[in-house]
Amino acid sequence: MTTPVDLSQSFKAYDVRGIVGESITEESVRAVGAGFVDVLGLAGSRVLVGGDMRPSSGAFARAFAEGATARGADVVMLGLVSTDLLYYACGVEQAAGVVFTASHNPAGYNGMKMAQAGAVPVSSDTGLFQIRDVAQDYLDAGTVPSVEAVGSVTELDLLAGYAAYLRSLVDLSGIRPLKVVVDAGNGMAGMTTPAVLGDTVLAGLPLHIVPLYFELDGTFPNHPANPLEPENLADLQAAVVKHGADIGLAFDGDADRCFVIDETGAAVSPSAVTGLVARREIARAQAGDTVNGVVQAPEPEPVIIHNLITSRAVPELVTAAGGRAVKTRVGHSFIKAVMALEGAVFGGEHSAHYYFRDFFNADTGMLAAMHVLAALGTQDGPLSELAAEYDPYTASGEINSEVADKAAAVDRVLEVFASGWIEAGRLDGGTATTCEPCLHNEQLAGLEVTVDTMDGTTVSAADGTWWFNLRPSNTEPFLRYNGEAHHPETMATIRDTVLDLVRQTD
Repeated sequence: MTTPVDLSQSFKAYDVRGIVGESITEESVRAVGAGFVDVLGLAGSRVLVGGDMRPSSGAFARAFAEGATARGADVVMLGLVSTDLLYYACGVEQAAGVVFTASHNPAGYNGMKMAQAGAVPVSSDTGLFQIRDVAQDYLDAGTVPSVEAVGSVTELDLLAGYAAYLRSLVDLSGIRPLKVVVDAGNGMAGMTTPAVLGDTVLAGLPLHIVPLYFELDGTFPNHPANPLEPENLADLQAAVVKHGADIGLAFDGDADRCFVIDETGAAVSPSAVTGLVARREIARAQAGDTVNGVVQAPEPEPVIIHNLITSRAVPELVTAAGGRAVKTRVGHSFIKAVMALEGAVFGGEHSAHYYFRDFFNADTGMLAAMHVLAALGTQDGPLSELAAEYDPYTASGEINSEVADKAAAVDRVLEVFASGWIEAGRLDGGTATTCEPCLHNEQLAGLEVTVDTMDGTTVSAADGTWWFNLRPSNTEPFLRYNGEAHHPETMATIRDTVLDLVRQTD
């Protein structure tokens, strides 16, 4: 008898991800479909099921449907969907759902992102681990028993509705003509971009789309669908310059994240995009804009959410625009929970996830891209000049270090940085600790520092001139570094010193 899959290997804090045929199989997915219905009480209700372009997604969607219908749910098969299309479906159809995707992970992976009706996320805090445990019981028993009233299976295509909904939120019809290179990375943006920005579903816009890798292919034959890694942006950057484009857009595999390239081929930081979109959403909320035909009451101080790794420029811009900035932990379930709690109009993350109240508090890379296109297309200057307004500081970007003992590495850094003050010419606060390279920078001497442990460890200069964060990955053996400073030299010095400490070996 085959040993059942151990679901703890694939169930993470926010979603499910595993290696196809090993930690995620059709048998395990069937059990998860049953557990999904049981734990969320969905017998007699509709459950929406879709998947991305990965070779295993179709079979997994069908297996999930088998488990869900066996436990009494009526399954609605959505076919090929991006993750934000699934969120749209859960929002407008007011039904729970699942999309099969492993986002930016390599071709051998697949997984599940789950949501309740209204696109409310299912995470470890809201039932994901209970689903895992119920599914594990079914796996261990070797069967998913059927209830008396087994559910039905129907089909529904929501691509046109999704495209129309996004266009109702950002009107691009009156912008100046723009040439836009889009790198779909053989992911789901190859389907959603022509529908939303092109003319395959709706009337055309003043956009000349230059497509890169629009063919849906979950083996990712051109490059990994992970725009967070700079090497995966190289083709897009070259194409923007070659075609003399105004802007480049890169989406990850499930198209819920969007990265932006300016006309020179340079990357626009997600923090700059967050600031740009935040300013637009604050203005809309303050004006009492009309959303989907409903006139909204003006909001005197709209709330914007940002995670703690986002540039300090974001809360500064939000405050200057008359909004209120609220900081939260990294991760979509945390962001969405705070969005709902605060009634926030928008939220942004350093990883290029962008959340909108008008999109059910869910993240959508496409809507963020539309805001950038609208901002660019309603003024005459190039994107590089526009983006510079929102990116006044120097950031390190996310740097991963594989270390055996993450806690010990953080302790080494704190021993040097967090003694309460920085002695002139040193960063060891007068202790016996030394590091190579040590800081010899008069700008840093004598500054008090603060330590914040909201998410990982954030060390900041009390005068606001620099900060860095060390955060252990929940899914990989990495300690992630992010930092920022007012001056490039300071950023580089802090970065190199911290990484030297993190990567010390005995």
